[in-house]
Amino acid sequence: MHVSNQYVRKWALRRRSPPGTLETIPDVYSPELANRRDILVYLPNSYFRTDRPFPVLYMHDGQNLFDPITSFAGEWGVDHAMATAAKRGRRAIVVAIPNMGIDRTKEYSPFVDSRAGGGAGDAYVDFILQTLKPMIDARFRTLPEREGTGIAGSSMGGLISLYAFFRAPHAFGFAGVMSPALWFAEGAIFRYVRTAPYAGGRIYLDVGTREGVGTLNNARELRDILVQKGYTMNETLSWTEDERGMHNEECWGRRIRDPL
Repeated sequence: MHVSNQYVRKWALRRRSPPGTLETIPDVYSPELANRRDILVYLPNSYFRTDRPFPVLYMHDGQNLFDPITSFAGEWGVDHAMATAAKRGRRAIVVAIPNMGIDRTKEYSPFVDSRAGGGAGDAYVDFILQTLKPMIDARFRTLPEREGTGIAGSSMGGLISLYAFFRAPHAFGFAGVMSPALWFAEGAIFRYVRTAPYAGGRIYLDVGTREGVGTLNNARELRDILVQKGYTMNETLSWTEDERGMHNEECWGRRIRDPL
């Protein structure tokens, strides 16, 4: 078994049957970013009942995904969402990467915004590819190829997920791009996606209609660009326009079940 018993604990739930196990890998150092953070790894119950490998989904803002105590604006309930997906035959390992607080914006954008900063996105993606992914593949039974590796996040996390998908098409075969902050750095991501080679794979894109006209129109423009690049709606591109959706953790947690 690839899991270290030193760090494994059953995830505390209000429900009787835990939907999985959460392992904490403490104090992971990133030479790319020169910082450290704990990494959370969600394992479905079926991981311990079989010897087969599992796909892996890397997700940002990791402190918001499982626990309302550690979240800064509410939790997504990804463990429950994964349990629901498992009933449909969709089982995966989720690697939750906590953000670094004041450095969140810096790490989640490869572009520099004149007011908000940014610019460490390439180093952050390199951290995932060069340090974190090899660690996860070595510790757990994973499907290491791009078809078994995805990346997902919301807002700035959606921006960096979209960027990583096109920057590293050899590594990521699917991306969850939720309410992406496409406005950042005067919409630099639009130029990047337009000129990037077609990457194949699958993309989930969404937005809430109550997030503001600018955010909604930006997401629609990105959808159209992806279609023009060759992604097929309802096949390689999934689009959700949430009529009740706002820019918050509650709405992303509610919507995450569909892309999973």
